[in-house]
Amino acid sequence: MIESGTLFIVATPIGNLEDITLRALRILAEVDLIAAEDTRHSLRLLQHYDISTRLTSLHDHNESHRAKQLIEKLKLGENIALISDAGTPLISDPGYGLVSQCRDAGVNVVPLPGPCAAITALCAAGLATDRFKFEGFLPVKAVAKQQALQRLLIETSTSVFYESPRRVADTVRQIVAELGEDRQMVVAKELTKTFETFFSGSAQACLSWLEADANHQRGEFVLMIAGEIQGQTDVSTDALNLLKLLMKELPLKKAAAVTAEQYNLKKNHLYQLGLELKS
Repeated sequence: MIESGTLFIVATPIGNLEDITLRALRILAEVDLIAAEDTRHSLRLLQHYDISTRLTSLHDHNESHRAKQLIEKLKLGENIALISDAGTPLISDPGYGLVSQCRDAGVNVVPLPGPCAAITALCAAGLATDRFKFEGFLPVKAVAKQQALQRLLIETSTSVFYESPRRVADTVRQIVAELGEDRQMVVAKELTKTFETFFSGSAQACLSWLEADANHQRGEFVLMIAGEIQGQTDVSTDALNLLKLLMKELPLKKAAAVTAEQYNLKKNHLYQLGLELKS
């Protein structure tokens, strides 16, 4: 009986080519095949380290079909490394289908730790790291993005997102609209590269910085939003009655803001109470 091979999950640099482990280089050189998100992109990394292992593609559009082929090779005893264009595979990158099917098929899966843009950004942002939520990319459509951000109104842990250069300003603009201009956040771009930048401040300050120079909107982004600071949460009967009354005539966000101003309460907490009342 042929002993099946191993699928290695190999993290690769997110910018600086020196950010790769010795173990990763050894595995990439020793395996029979490397499954890469973009073979042309990954070839540059392999050539830099004089690695000549064969490459095959595995991306969002072919993963379902290609996973079956790779599992057959693994069952025949071949060892395969999975890499993405940058960072750790499966973290907002392809590979979930392959890994899941390997587990179901009894194929050994071995992860190699290494670069991840979310963790790299978070550890230098100056925001709380005892609890954080990684959300990947926010939805593209405006309504879905609005709803995703509204769920952060009373989120107390740090929230981490990836964002593309063409959408980053619009996303921060919506953060201002949904979470308030004073919500603290950090914009990180071009991590580990020559023009690595961290800008921290209020959501409005971050938006102003992005809009001040077109160059500020270039590159790959990690957005980190500070959690809501817990404040006064006791709501009197009078305040609750006013919120209920205003909700009949106004959008919930406006009703919460008016009630908060009248009774010196946290509008985000009142907004959450309004959602609970609606349900």
